[in-house]
This record gives sequence, structure tokens and C-alpha cells, in this order.
Amino acid sequence: MPRRLIDLSHAVESGVPGYPGLPAPRIEPHISHAASRPQYGALAEFEISRIFLVGNSGTYLDSPYHRFRDAADIADLPLESVAGLDGRCIPARFGSDGREVQLDLPADVKGAAVLIRTGWDERWGTLRYWEPGPFLTERAAERLVDAGVGLVGVDFWNVDSTDDPARPAHTVLLRAGIPIVEHLTGLAGLGDVPFRFFAVPAPVRGAASLPVRAFAEIVAG
Repeated sequence: MPRRLIDLSHAVESGVPGYPGLPAPRIEPHISHAASRPQYGALAEFEISRIFLVGNSGTYLDSPYHRFRDAADIADLPLESVAGLDGRCIPARFGSDGREVQLDLPADVKGAAVLIRTGWDERWGTLRYWEPGPFLTERAAERLVDAGVGLVGVDFWNVDSTDDPARPAHTVLLRAGIPIVEHLTGLAGLGDVPFRFFAVPAPVRGAASLPVRAFAEIVAG
């Protein structure tokens, strides 16, 4: 049976600024190929990388611990909550302000990864990406919780309006134990076909958020 994978992630790149106010990632050799070569009698060489980054770099997943100090961290998330979920990609509609995302939820999203497509990811790599962008209202987040979704992903930079310090969408979703993936890209490539969604971070104990390689698996019948 034909199998197709669609990458939905931005690469984490050294020195590329990310979320405003947070440090850019730094990726450098701890041991370079050239430095390692004498250790192997010039018969082989290996690079070992040293990586400095905050959890909110590139395309990343927020665990409930990101918002609630006694909730599950990245390492506590069961694999079934971040891997192999039935996926639904939903085009966003906008309110009169052009930013408030309004959702037309299908009936069959219980346990699914609901990915919200706005096209904002086309701005990635420019300062325009960090302008006030799309966001979910508290009511939209409550609708997702009431529908029993398993995960929420967005192709913009914050599920909340950054003008609202209460961060209601994060609060509602993470209180319900629903992981959030921010900064997705390429959702237009999913079309209307069924897919399975994966966004698996390394199981780092004590981490609140962590970059992921998010992708969709499309299996043609």
C-alpha cells in the first residue's frame, strides 16, 4: 500500500531568532570531524554536536506542565497522545478583526489531532511572522475540549492573543491535558485526505515544551 509522509515542521537553525524575547538556538560542534580523526587513527571521524536552545524553538509541543506546575511534563506524555493520532486539518475563518480564529468543527474529532490552517506560516523567516497574528478565543478552546480532541496544532506563533496575559486558550487546553503544537507549516499540503499525525519530542524529564519533528502520514487506499 503506498505510503506518503508530509513534513509539517520548521527546521531549528543556529542563530535564527525565534519567539520574541527568547534566545536564538545555538548549534555548534562539541567535537568536530577534524578534531576526532586522530582518536581513530585517521581511519574514521565523528561529529558530536552541542545544542543550546529553549524549549520553544522551531516547531514545538507544549505539555500541560508549560502552564500548570503540577501537571504532566514532556516525559510524562504517553506516546499515544503525540503519535499516530487520526488527523483533521481545518481551514480557519476569521472574525471581524482578521485575527480571531473561528472553527467549523466536524463531528468526528474525538481523540483526533486537530490542525488549524491559516496560512500564517508563509511569513516564517520574516519579521512579519511575529506581528500580531491569529489566535484562538477561550470559547474556541472550550469547543475543542468539549469535542474531546486529542491534540491541537496551529500554523501560527501562539494559540493565544499575546495581548491577553491570562492566556485563556493555553489554560483551557492544557488544563484538559491536550498538548499544543505551535509553528506548524505546510498544512495546505494535507488537502482533505485522512492522515495520521505525529509530533514526538524526546522524553526530557522536567521539560515544559520541546521542539518536535511534526509530520503527517497519508496512506492511500
